[in-house]
Amino acid sequence: MLDEVGQWLRRRSWRVADRPLEALLAAKRRTGTTVSVVLPALNEEATVGDIVSVIRRELASPHLDSGTPLVDELIVMNSGSTDRTAEVAAAAGAKVIHRDEVLPRLPTRPGKGEVLWRSLLATSGDIICFVDADLREFSPDFVTGIVGPLLTEPDVQLVKAMYDRPLPGSPAGGGRVTELVARPLLNLHWPRLAGLVQPLGGEYAARRSLLERLPFPVGYGVELALLVDALELVGLDALAQVDVGVRLHRNQDGQALGRMATAIYAAAERRIGRGGPTVAHGARSVFEGRSGGTALTQFERDEAGCFVPRGHLVDAEERPPMCTVPEYGQRVAA
Repeated sequence: MLDEVGQWLRRRSWRVADRPLEALLAAKRRTGTTVSVVLPALNEEATVGDIVSVIRRELASPHLDSGTPLVDELIVMNSGSTDRTAEVAAAAGAKVIHRDEVLPRLPTRPGKGEVLWRSLLATSGDIICFVDADLREFSPDFVTGIVGPLLTEPDVQLVKAMYDRPLPGSPAGGGRVTELVARPLLNLHWPRLAGLVQPLGGEYAARRSLLERLPFPVGYGVELALLVDALELVGLDALAQVDVGVRLHRNQDGQALGRMATAIYAAAERRIGRGGPTVAHGARSVFEGRSGGTALTQFERDEAGCFVPRGHLVDAEERPPMCTVPEYGQRVAA
């Protein structure tokens, strides 16, 4: 590990208990910072309601003593769900926005990154906190932990949650794509990011002023891409991580993880050796995107018991920095 990374680990790694809610509310009142929480959701009716209820009850209602809520805006971004995700989320108290309602002139792409990108136009907070909608036994620590440093440390720009990810029979056996794909890529090509415990985790918060300057891969490459681009734009010391305990969620099968890994590798490949960040400087974008996808062949047995190839097109498109989108500039100016 680089000495710089060891020093960063000591300086920029915290526990959720280091910042009690009362201290966060005091910092929020002092700075006037607003916080938006975004849950990207695709067919998550079994879990999204509980998550929304906890955030509404514990963080989005005026605190009994201060009258100040930590969370000013709670939005579920519906990514084309075919179940009752939207109805359940709305009943629990979230504002539900379908991805197609945001920037309607631009046809939507399927994928998590697409929804996160569009959420920048759908929210108003100074800090945007992303939380996956498939979490079970959800704790408000997932929000307070990652929002906390952004309220109390002016130099911090992006905060990732870190946690154990258990699998049945293995207390820390989750995060298979992290260990097999993301961590080797980061250590080989961006060793300054080697100190991040959960680089692909879906729970992270950042300042709008940073997110709006970064390109977003439309699929599962978004988490790695945002980290790499943020490192190049604001530096390692502007990144941080907070231990929030244990993350329980729905685990995917091996073939789904293979498609996820392909999207992550595609995002990394675009950034390897490019010599600088593809981010927006001021009003001018230097992003050089490409459309299309990456072909992935996987194998399944057919009814006769024979292996047959199945082709998948993993979307490798990236959206430009949101600050270069005219509608976003008009909204900010208004």
